[in-house]
This record gives sequence, structure tokens and C-alpha cells, in this order.
Amino acid sequence: MTCQQIIELLEQHSPTEYAESWDNVGLLAGRREKEVHKVMAALDATDAVIRQAVKAGADMLLTHHPLLFLAKKSVTTDDMEGLRLIRLIQNDISCYAMHTNFDVCGMAEMTEQKLGLKGAEILEVTRCLENGTQIGLGRIGELPSEMTLEELAEYVKQQFDLDHVRISGDRKAVIRRAAVCGGSGKSVVDSALKAGADVLISGDFGHHTVLDAQAEGLCMIDAGHFGTEKMFVPYIVQYLTEKCTDVEIVAANERSPFTVI
Repeated sequence: MTCQQIIELLEQHSPTEYAESWDNVGLLAGRREKEVHKVMAALDATDAVIRQAVKAGADMLLTHHPLLFLAKKSVTTDDMEGLRLIRLIQNDISCYAMHTNFDVCGMAEMTEQKLGLKGAEILEVTRCLENGTQIGLGRIGELPSEMTLEELAEYVKQQFDLDHVRISGDRKAVIRRAAVCGGSGKSVVDSALKAGADVLISGDFGHHTVLDAQAEGLCMIDAGHFGTEKMFVPYIVQYLTEKCTDVEIVAANERSPFTVI
């Protein structure tokens, strides 16, 4: 298959027009006409991941987070983005990103399923399609059963396969209605409050965001950006394996950039 044919399959799943205006999704480097025999999927196009792609002989690197967010006036080895781009181009590896378009077409539903939410709705609507269907970030719904914040934290660790989480709020607080958003959740705090959530489960919560949420009575579980989005890789590997029978789809070996000691 060509790179373009694989892109068309990806965009059938997560159209690029569903991405947020600030995002940078799609083909970021490489040749659309290139024949692809092996695709490597990863959360990020880090140096380690690019080395793995080169060593594995991958023709295409598919990531959730874009390698580039802002326009570049030069591509040199003087900075990390330039260095990564040059390594990809030198090895003729196409680089494609599906970020917030995947968040609304895959990630939100996966987080809902991980928690087993009942009566789940979109947490923050980002677009209304021509047929009237709404899409958006995150989900909010009722937990499978009433839990304390401490019990829910253990449940989140189990369901998302995590070693640890951070919590904010009374450990014994009774939680019934949960909001969840993969990745960075600080932008959806207001939506969680408006929707009547007892808790918001996401990642990247900052000091002041947590203080403000506490003042509003919203409990929080920070399961990490990596921890709440790493499911992208096995999901997209399975999707492409089913669609591209003559292309090898492999997962990069990644881990959270943080180590807890």
C-alpha cells in the first residue's frame, strides 16, 4: 500500500477537519506515494521512537501527538524538532499525526468504556456535524457503582493499567458522576463542573487548576497524560492490522517520561 492509501484509511476513522483549530494533524513529513510495508505506531515521535522506527525498517511513523505544532522557518540539527525531522527524512520514513481528531473519534469513547460509564454523554462538544451529530472531548456519566474517591482511584489504576495516580479531594467523598478526558484535562474543568461531575479524571492538572477545582467542590484524579492516552497505540495497531492485511503494523516501545521514586 502507499502512504496515501493508509492516510485515507486513517482519515475515514478520524477526519482531519474534526481537529481543533490550533492543532497540526495529518502528514507532517514524507512522501504520499511511498510504498509502505511497515508502520510503527507511537504516542510521540521522540528520539527513542524514531531510532526504533529506523532500526525496525519502518516506512511510516504514526503518532498521536504531532511532531510539529508551530511553523518552522528552518529545519536544521540546531534544535530537537529539526533533528527529528531530518532523521525521518534521511531514512525515508513518513510521519503522520492524528491528535484531537482522534480524541473526538476514538479516545473519548475508549475512556468511557474503560470506566464503564452509564448514560455517558460528551463532556465538551467541539463540533456539530451537518447531520446533527455532535462530537467532542471526553465523556461524563454515572460510575458502574457508587465509590469513595479512594476506591475510584484504585479502580482507575486498574482500568488504565497504572502504577499510581494523584488525587485531590476528600478520600472518603462519595463519587457517583464522573467526567473523564484523555491527555490534558485543565481545559475541561469548567465543562465538568457545569455537567455536575463529582470528579474529573484526566492528566496534567496544574497547582492553581487543582486549587480552583477544590474551591468548587470538584474532586480530581490525575492519571497522567501518558497514562490516559497510551491506549491510542494498541487501538490504532488493531485498526490498521484489520484494514491493511499486506502491511506490518507494530507498536513502539514507550513509557511515561516521569518516574516515581
